[in-house]
Amino acid sequence: RRVHGGIAANMRPLTEEETKVFFEKLAKYIGPNIRLLLERPDGKYVFRLQKDRVFYVSDELMRKATCIPREALMSLGTCFGKFTKTMKFRLTITALDFLAQYAQFKIWVKPSSEQSFLYGNHVLKAGLGRITEDTPQNQGVVVYSMSGLPLGFGTCARATHECRKLDPTSIVCFHQGDVGEYLRDEAEITSGAV
Repeated sequence: RRVHGGIAANMRPLTEEETKVFFEKLAKYIGPNIRLLLERPDGKYVFRLQKDRVFYVSDELMRKATCIPREALMSLGTCFGKFTKTMKFRLTITALDFLAQYAQFKIWVKPSSEQSFLYGNHVLKAGLGRITEDTPQNQGVVVYSMSGLPLGFGTCARATHECRKLDPTSIVCFHQGDVGEYLRDEAEITSGAV
């Protein structure tokens, strides 16, 4: 007997306005690489909305999940973020793997500043190891350790050429998300799954 009405049945495509707001936020970090998320060689992938959260899921997996009762399924796909009550979109740390894979602009932090960033603090000039050449101000960036491990993401406070002249206590990147959130905000990350 096939059961209909699982979580996948309650997920819906984004409206035109939701898609516009979501893609504008995503483009801030990965630019035109958004199409690479949707046009993958391993199958069709889609973005779906469930309780104000946007999930990235393979079309095939979503179809298969329709026969699983909602109570038995905690989540489906990768949560990219959620819409606020004012219809702004906020990326969550669970999207980091995809942001890091397709990021256009990057910042690397020195080992001495990694822990500070992972506790939710901004990146200061003193902690800046490297920055992608020609990064504009207010550009979304992925923050990496010097060994190349993605730590989180933020917004560049200064353009690349301005960073060279800053004093060590000036902010170069505003913190927006980091992998430390998995520990600090575990309840919020997992409770909003369905």
